[in-house]
Amino acid sequence: MRKLKKMDLHNSPDKYIKKITSLFKSHANTENAPQMKRYMRNQFEFFGIKSPLRREICSCFFKTEFWPDYKEVGIVTRKLWQLPEREYQYVAVELLGKYRKQISQEIIHLLVYIITHKSWWDTVDGIAKNLVGEYFKHFPDTKGEIIDQWIQSGNIWLQRTTLLHQLGYKRNTDIHLLFELIERLKGIDEFFIQKAIGWSLREYSKVNPEVVKKYIKDHQLSPLSKREGMKAILRSKR
Repeated sequence: MRKLKKMDLHNSPDKYIKKITSLFKSHANTENAPQMKRYMRNQFEFFGIKSPLRREICSCFFKTEFWPDYKEVGIVTRKLWQLPEREYQYVAVELLGKYRKQISQEIIHLLVYIITHKSWWDTVDGIAKNLVGEYFKHFPDTKGEIIDQWIQSGNIWLQRTTLLHQLGYKRNTDIHLLFELIERLKGIDEFFIQKAIGWSLREYSKVNPEVVKKYIKDHQLSPLSKREGMKAILRSKR
């Protein structure tokens, strides 16, 4: 992995964010912004920068700017999270992803913060797969306690995260844990939970379709979870 650059002593978190703001404002699109806001049910403001262009902007920015020192990344992330335009939260998630291989155990508090504030699928799903999933690889001994706390929290986004954090694990998926989580959460009448159950089953079915097929057949799941869980299996038979 490319060695991370440390933030210049004169490049404070506020100055760092000011540079990102300048880039976003220079690429703002007032025609795109209203439709992007409607797509997210009018919960967030937008600069109107669609994903491909935003990723290109961020990629160039991360290559040319000094990255925050790891001890500063939490400050930068929280400041970005408090800004109104949704693109700021997207860049915060991308920035945190740059530090996945050197995360500390304490970063879990920051992850909980960004999961439970300005919560919606567009940020939570990437946090679950790319950040929480990586965190538990680094600190597996913390997994049981944290997941139990999140399930009991009553927060649907923390609960959804427990279901989705293994999406990138493929053959390393702890299927017993996944089935346990599904059994604990399947009774929650919430679209984002039922959809996540199906999505997690669908992803594992790409590795072991017979196990997933049998589980869906033998267990009482919502129609949404079953439909989502069987998608890849049915598609492979066409």
